[in-house]
Amino acid sequence: MSEKTNLLGLGIDFGTNSVRALILDLITGKELATSVSNYKSGEVGILLDKNDPVLARQNPADYLESMEISVRETVNKIKELGINVENIAGIGVDTTGSTPIPVDENMIPLAMKPEFKENLNAHAWLWKDHTSINESIQITELAAEMRPDFIAKCGGAYSSEWFFSKILHCLNVDKKVFDSAATWVECSDFIPAALAGVNNINDLKRNICAAGHKAMYSDDWNGYPDEEFLARLSPELVRLRKTLEKQAYTIDELAGNLSKEWAEKFGLKENIPIAIGAMDAHLGAIGSGVGKGTLVKIIGTSTCDIMVEDISSNIKPIPGVAGFVDHSVIPNYVGIEAGQSAVGDIFNWYITKVLKKDFSYFDTLTEKAQELKAGQSGLLSLDWNNGNRTILADFNLSGLILGQTLHTTDYEIYRALIEATAFGALKIIERIEEYGVQIKKVVNCGGIAEKNPLVMQIYADVTNRPMEVAESSQTVAMGSAIVGGWAGAKGTEGFENIEEIQQRVCKVKEKVYYPNADEAKVYAKIYKLYSKLHDSFGLKNHSSNLYDVMKELIEIKKNVIGN
Repeated sequence: MSEKTNLLGLGIDFGTNSVRALILDLITGKELATSVSNYKSGEVGILLDKNDPVLARQNPADYLESMEISVRETVNKIKELGINVENIAGIGVDTTGSTPIPVDENMIPLAMKPEFKENLNAHAWLWKDHTSINESIQITELAAEMRPDFIAKCGGAYSSEWFFSKILHCLNVDKKVFDSAATWVECSDFIPAALAGVNNINDLKRNICAAGHKAMYSDDWNGYPDEEFLARLSPELVRLRKTLEKQAYTIDELAGNLSKEWAEKFGLKENIPIAIGAMDAHLGAIGSGVGKGTLVKIIGTSTCDIMVEDISSNIKPIPGVAGFVDHSVIPNYVGIEAGQSAVGDIFNWYITKVLKKDFSYFDTLTEKAQELKAGQSGLLSLDWNNGNRTILADFNLSGLILGQTLHTTDYEIYRALIEATAFGALKIIERIEEYGVQIKKVVNCGGIAEKNPLVMQIYADVTNRPMEVAESSQTVAMGSAIVGGWAGAKGTEGFENIEEIQQRVCKVKEKVYYPNADEAKVYAKIYKLYSKLHDSFGLKNHSSNLYDVMKELIEIKKNVIGN
């Protein structure tokens, strides 16, 4: 088939700060055109509160405006290349999550109404908003007492980043917003519904990815948490529960078809199929080639780890692993989700807040840090600057740097922070394999994997396994394009299942980061010390003598320098 007749997929990727549109050739895997539009509100698209450092909201109007700009620009680029946009088989959408939005009965976000425009509680509650810590503890404790299965599938603890924590917190702090909302909608459901012209909450289709990983949805208990459970949290939540339909949908089903209004805005024909939405990390995993035995690490401001396992394997939920949901990534597989709540954000914090430098200083730090050997700095850090998502599921934790002397340099600290995130990654790998899920290879994607070889090499040395990197630098948007194309062309030749498309279009770079045996041996010693700190500060009933930690770090440093 020639390039002009191949079926295309349009992926729309809603990140933390911007929207990216991408058009993908579903036969060759060529990324034909892409465009980005930044959100215009707040600080790099995030609405903050100087009196509450853990608050993070977004303006839903930004989503619609930036989407229109990025998709229209991408479509125009395709037209300029002489490619027929009528070959777009379908549209896929991913967003951050859990990012719930309070809406009225007509699917209009409250924040887009004049009376709520300045009220942060009426806006989208961004995934990294941590104002709901107390509510998450309340939900976890009640579930442990009343419905232990609810939290067994999310690692044993319900997060402040998730759907019901945020809504319960809104009820507690701003009842006017809660009462004015006809329901709350995940961003990953709001966008496909908007594109399809859905203007009634009763016509909304919710996706299994967000519902299962963030809202305790499971077929095992007929959908979302029952009214009796929610009433124990607050009787007010029963009204919300009645708006949550019994069925959540998988990515191979349709949210609707492109409305005339949005078709005109994009410069496309109307009625293009729109796939059910999903969260960014999960579609990034699809774009990176996730399959049985492959762990995909999406490394950015935070890290999300995604795997799939055959449903027929009857694997049980893994303690401390944040998500365990049937069909949430690929239909007929269990989707397994873990992650670290800060990685790139830690590096950015160190550069901008501590060193007071701009991002160009990363190059200087990296150049010096890569000259160091494992253990040479004598430093050990905990990567909990934004709490711990996996395996402790505790956001009441903080970062730590141990081993500083009067001679410690900025690049030594920088390397120690990288190493800490690698140790945190190893904790996740060990926990997953401990419970019977085999990891045969690791594929990394995202800006850090793409641009920072030092991070990838340290990850290889710490985990003592090869690190591959996805060929595409836009795996999330690519995953959305794959899903959109599959939903629109499913059942035709070459589109029988999503794995068939992945085999054609998902590739890894030639460069593979293999572990250095000498470095790996040193890191194994430091990891034991990291584990001591991890368990001592992270486990409630753990008792460990930390007397030897500093001394062993010093001894390791002496041996490395001596050699």
